[in-house]
Amino acid sequence: MSKFTMHILVCGGTGCISAQSNEIVEQLKFHINAANMSEEVQVLKTGCFGFCEKGPVVKILPDNTFYVQVTPEDAEELVKEHIVKGRKVERLLYVDPTTEEKVSDSKHMDFYKKQMRVALRNCGFIDPNNIEEYIARDGYAALAQALSMTQQAVIDEVKQSGLRGRGGGGFPTGLKWEFAYKNKADQKYVVCNADEGDPGAFMDRSILEGDPHSVVEAMAICGYAIGATKGLVYIRAEYPLAIKRLERALNDAREYGLLGKNILGTGLEFDIEIKFGAGAFVCGEETALIHSMEGMRGEPTTKPPFPAESGYWEKPTNVNNVETFANIPVIFLKGAEWFASIGTEKSKGTKVFALAGKINNVGLIEVPMGITLREVIYDIGGGIKDGKKFKAVQTGGPSGGCLTEKDLDTPIDFDNLLAKGSMMGSGGMIVMDEDNCMPAVAKFYLEFTEEESCGKCTPCRIGTKRLLEILEKITEGKGTLEDIDVLRELSQVIKDTALCGLGQTAPNPILSTLDVFGDEYLAHITDKKCPAGQCNALLQYKITDKCIGCTACKRVCPVDAIEGAVKQKHLVDQEKCIKCGACMDKCKFAAIIKE
Repeated sequence: MSKFTMHILVCGGTGCISAQSNEIVEQLKFHINAANMSEEVQVLKTGCFGFCEKGPVVKILPDNTFYVQVTPEDAEELVKEHIVKGRKVERLLYVDPTTEEKVSDSKHMDFYKKQMRVALRNCGFIDPNNIEEYIARDGYAALAQALSMTQQAVIDEVKQSGLRGRGGGGFPTGLKWEFAYKNKADQKYVVCNADEGDPGAFMDRSILEGDPHSVVEAMAICGYAIGATKGLVYIRAEYPLAIKRLERALNDAREYGLLGKNILGTGLEFDIEIKFGAGAFVCGEETALIHSMEGMRGEPTTKPPFPAESGYWEKPTNVNNVETFANIPVIFLKGAEWFASIGTEKSKGTKVFALAGKINNVGLIEVPMGITLREVIYDIGGGIKDGKKFKAVQTGGPSGGCLTEKDLDTPIDFDNLLAKGSMMGSGGMIVMDEDNCMPAVAKFYLEFTEEESCGKCTPCRIGTKRLLEILEKITEGKGTLEDIDVLRELSQVIKDTALCGLGQTAPNPILSTLDVFGDEYLAHITDKKCPAGQCNALLQYKITDKCIGCTACKRVCPVDAIEGAVKQKHLVDQEKCIKCGACMDKCKFAAIIKE
């Protein structure tokens, strides 16, 4: 039993560490020692709490007080007031933006009320570097239970749960395991895809940083189920903290007899090694990932054969992503029926989303399948920043599409998002407001996919380049009406003929924005105007009659595009102007406008 009567949990995710959470931990420990309370109070660095907008977060147990935007300088006051005197530090409490009331318990915050943490169950609660804390939360009990079952019974349990892969198209996880189990071979492999590459996505990274043992345990269960003795985690090298904590988890699991030979005295042999990726988006596709692990170019191959038949070194291989694996232990601890009771008919369980963009509560959230976009954006996300009007949300990253106000009451699940022209993907959710230009948004995603194309197949290698060129023409005011037809036709050809998911889904942002925001494309082409005022080539900076001729704008212009004498109204030479906005920023009289 713990000797401590109070615990101080400090967010130790990448975001909060960049905002000095390590220093907060050290300062808290220093002042706890100074108060002679180190025998009673324990300071722990945990994983991500999810509420990234308000980080660094400090949570105090057992009273569950939730402090936000804490700095190292706040540590002394927290110890002296809360720990020693039992008085909450009011200025560090969360303020509800609607009621303007201070909220001390996260259970009463809108950000958490509608969440259900399954994959994230231990993130922000345990020390990810301490295997005993994971075990105290029933860690590795699911593995012990699975090892008492037959391999087919383990697979059937996963199938009955209805768990679908959380990394892309949502293929049934149990069925995938069964394929690998039924393909006989002298060696099989379990692969964890931790190559998360969508812009704005940080779900898998946060799970590995906050609860690495859940993935280790799940991979061992999968290894037993399909008959594999070797596991591999393919993770991008840009995730140093996740790698460090995963390495610690693997070493501790081996030391405790939970990896290696004769696991839990059952004769099971299974171990895991880490393979590093260089950050290629295409390596999120399982065959490209496998080739990369084999030391070859990360290029996809035509399926079939699927990895379950011929994968890593041409042996049967099961590939799931981090979030998929994180759900596995819970399914065995609480039962397939319990898991299947959450979500919708065809999309069971919860989904983790990285909520980002023009939204008040940026963060990592986990919600039951079937929750609506409106609930996510306005209840959990706190609405749009600066009171702006909601315009669209991009789900599924570069492979997804834009959903608009008419879609806000759509229940979120795999099939509903596909029907709306988007997809679940790994879980990136980028919110946009009235200031976002939709042709420019499509161009942003095409720039990404064109850059990340492996170049193996012509439709993706050349097709995405041609699409990007057309979008550049349109956003520069050089497009024609024929370009719209070419965009649609070429997009469809690429979707039908590209080799892998990267190419097949690359046109999605174009097609969805064309369908819903076609008027913005037309405005760029026919009116040579960007309605959102974001495309520099179509902007004009003009000086109004408010100008008093102070020459401040003229002096700051880097290309001498402003003309006019002292105390006389100035003019902008549009031919010279490079649309940098320096003049507008410098003017103290609001005499310069952007059209």
